Amino acid sequence: MTTYLITGVNRGLGAALAAGVTARGYTVVGTTRDGQDGTVPLVLDDPTRIAAQLADIPPVDVLINNAGVIGPDADQQTPLNMDWDGFTHTFAVNTMAPLAVAQAVLPRLRESSAPKILTVSSQMAWMGYRKPTQIAYRASKSALNKVMQGLATMLEPDGIPVVLVDPGWVRTDMGGMDADEDPVEVAAGILDISAGLTLAETGKFFHFSGEEREF
Repeated sequence: MTTYLITGVNRGLGAALAAGVTARGYTVVGTTRDGQDGTVPLVLDDPTRIAAQLADIPPVDVLINNAGVIGPDADQQTPLNMDWDGFTHTFAVNTMAPLAVAQAVLPRLRESSAPKILTVSSQMAWMGYRKPTQIAYRASKSALNKVMQGLATMLEPDGIPVVLVDPGWVRTDMGGMDADEDPVEVAAGILDISAGLTLAETGKFFHFSGEEREF
């Protein structure tokens, strides 16, 4: 029985991912900030505390780093007007925490016969965009891509594929109700990527549809 550890399952894409895993007959270990509804309590603000919070998780086969934040108010995350505390918090949750989670879970993943790590990134991470808006969020996701690319390189000799996924603009609390993508469809796409993922694809960045995309 395949077991997924998914961060941030209380709403949005995380909730859709958890429901999708369950519908496919697999097991979900979900995290939320407050540990509600039988989930694992996990606060992502301080990466140095993450390993201790995940010390008692069961063996897992697939890690999906999903939890993230949009960052400060839009008018306070531009190159000319930055909420520095908000910028720091955004990097802690979006960039450093996924790596800390992966490090914490790695011993359990090594017990699996087919371990995998997927991390939800963003189309806004693409370096081809010359946009000055929501810079804290964009920068945190661009940095996340580089961090996970490095993790993929280091874990490749161990046979553990690591990939990033662009979910598109999703209709969630973060994306808003005018967004293009249905979270259930996005979740299904991510789970399809997970199911077919091999070591040959490690280090790549995929659109949720399964197509490889540029960093």
